[in-house]
Amino acid sequence: MPDPYQLYLAHPFWVWIALAAAILALEVATGSGWLLWPAAAAAVVALAATYAGLDLSQAALVFALLTISFVLLARRYLPKSLFQHAGHDINDNIARLVGHHGRVVGAFQGRSGRVFIDGKEWAAELDEAEALEAGARVEVTGVSGACLRVRGA
Repeated sequence: MPDPYQLYLAHPFWVWIALAAAILALEVATGSGWLLWPAAAAAVVALAATYAGLDLSQAALVFALLTISFVLLARRYLPKSLFQHAGHDINDNIARLVGHHGRVVGAFQGRSGRVFIDGKEWAAELDEAEALEAGARVEVTGVSGACLRVRGA
């Protein structure tokens, strides 16, 4: 039976590609988004180990440094929305209303009132200090608990 270190010496590219594939499989299983960077780092180390002749300890150090660098660069330069779940759960009947249009049921008292959207009447709060009369069109801009935030459309 071959020694694992001997396997690495004979096939460093395939060892690192196998590690990259295993990490990527974990990413697919968890969907966290954070395991993409170690998988990418392992793929880069596969090339570096093959063409630069890195031994196992050098390759492990490069892998660690690349993983840290990739994570920090991703956090700095990629949009924040990639690191947050969209929050658009199809089973969340309130959050899905953001962007929908409806009508005011009765004149707003102060900033509070009721609106009719998608066949239901909802408690609503105005985003701006405008006055809306019954029948006015509104657009949902957000959700605060079970109360919709709206503005005139």
